[in-house]
Amino acid sequence: MTIKRPSILRSGLFRKYFGVCCLCVLLSISVLGIALLEVASGYLVRSRYDMMGRFVKQAAGITSANYLTNNRTLDMNIIAIAYSVVSNTINSTVFFVDLSGRVVFHTSAGTDKAEDLSEIDMLIPEEVIASVLENGGFEATGNLSGFFSDLHYVVGIPAIAEGDAIGIVFASAAATDLQDYRRELIKMFLFCGLTVLAVTSVFIYIITLKIVGPLRSMLDATHSFSRGDFSSRVRVSGYDEVGQLSMAFNNMASTMATTESARRQFIANVSHELKTPITTISGFVDGILDGTIPEEKNRQYLEIVSSECKRLVRLVRSMLDTARLETGELELHPMVFDISESIRQAVFTFEYAIEEKELEIKGLEKDRVMVVADRDLMYQVIYNLTDNAVKFVNQGGYLEFLYSTEKDTVVVTVRNSGEGINKDEAPWLFDRFYKTDRSRSRDNDGVGLGLHIVKSVLRYHKSEIIVESIPGMYTDFIFNLPGAKLVKGEYRA
Repeated sequence: MTIKRPSILRSGLFRKYFGVCCLCVLLSISVLGIALLEVASGYLVRSRYDMMGRFVKQAAGITSANYLTNNRTLDMNIIAIAYSVVSNTINSTVFFVDLSGRVVFHTSAGTDKAEDLSEIDMLIPEEVIASVLENGGFEATGNLSGFFSDLHYVVGIPAIAEGDAIGIVFASAAATDLQDYRRELIKMFLFCGLTVLAVTSVFIYIITLKIVGPLRSMLDATHSFSRGDFSSRVRVSGYDEVGQLSMAFNNMASTMATTESARRQFIANVSHELKTPITTISGFVDGILDGTIPEEKNRQYLEIVSSECKRLVRLVRSMLDTARLETGELELHPMVFDISESIRQAVFTFEYAIEEKELEIKGLEKDRVMVVADRDLMYQVIYNLTDNAVKFVNQGGYLEFLYSTEKDTVVVTVRNSGEGINKDEAPWLFDRFYKTDRSRSRDNDGVGLGLHIVKSVLRYHKSEIIVESIPGMYTDFIFNLPGAKLVKGEYRA
């Protein structure tokens, strides 16, 4: 059964990212709109207050002067003219209120006389009167505690005569312009905000697709990986974080493909290497048991079985060593030791093969070459290189061990005379189970892991090994190790 995966547009990550981005934009626009509305409205109200305040202050001055000029009474005709001018100038209603809050008279815009309201019970709230007298003025936008039926701008200034308040001059104007201004501002902002949101949503949509698209491709690729198909790759569309992630993912896929190929090759090689000795052992043992092999030849064939068993042991041990090296399970124990002494010990173990091939050994007379490394692991490196050299040295040839020092590094060369190595084969020498064509005829006991272990151990020591060969003359295996320092007559790491 095929599982149908959701498209990118319906994927959870796309919806979350797109929704969060759009929500952030919407919130930003809303906050900006509210702030702009308040600032613009405040500026309009403040301008209105300033204009009304200047003219109401003049009206209060005229009122005070008229009060003093007319023996502490007000001349309504003069006041009417003054208030009418103020009223028409600021398009407001101007009215005079005594200290008890009673409206005495008022004039509206478009009139040239003051209307006497002293007989009408129109009272300004006490708290407003107290605020004007206490603060020397009053500004508010509202209905003045129910005095007006709708929203008004109100400004009040006390009229002072000889240091005492004789009343208060108020100016009021309907705040319909504020409401209209707010309404138009909101309409304009909603239009602009929705336009910006729509355009931004398109950009967010495109950006989200670019971000989620590669991730979706990676998810599809991982499904392929789980089925053993490592051929899928993600398209790299840039060098930003997503692009770098895509490149890293592709590199990982290539590594996994290489590892999988190596694993399959390793299994195939192991199967082949195990199959040959097991088949030989099984065949000879069955022949001995069923009498196919004559009794007088049993010992001969049992020796072959023993040899094949030892070969299996070497193969298993080499594979275990390789696995431990590649998984990092080995723990290094670096110490200062004489690598020339380790080389002499390794050479002595091949005494029989050296004598059989009549080889000349050079370089064992070196006094002391002190290095810092894991002694046991480096002995295995030397043993494997010497074993390889003994196998492929020509009859009557030579083995030579060379040493040199470069700054704080000791360079060791293991050389054997003979046919040398073809340049085409050199890059593959350190691969697992690799054997050259000539080694297949000469190395019947090898399993093709010796040089691979050598390279792995040296890499474990953060060192490298290279091969140099002159066909028909010699082959060099060259590696380097940290040299020990001589401090006050003692070698130290």
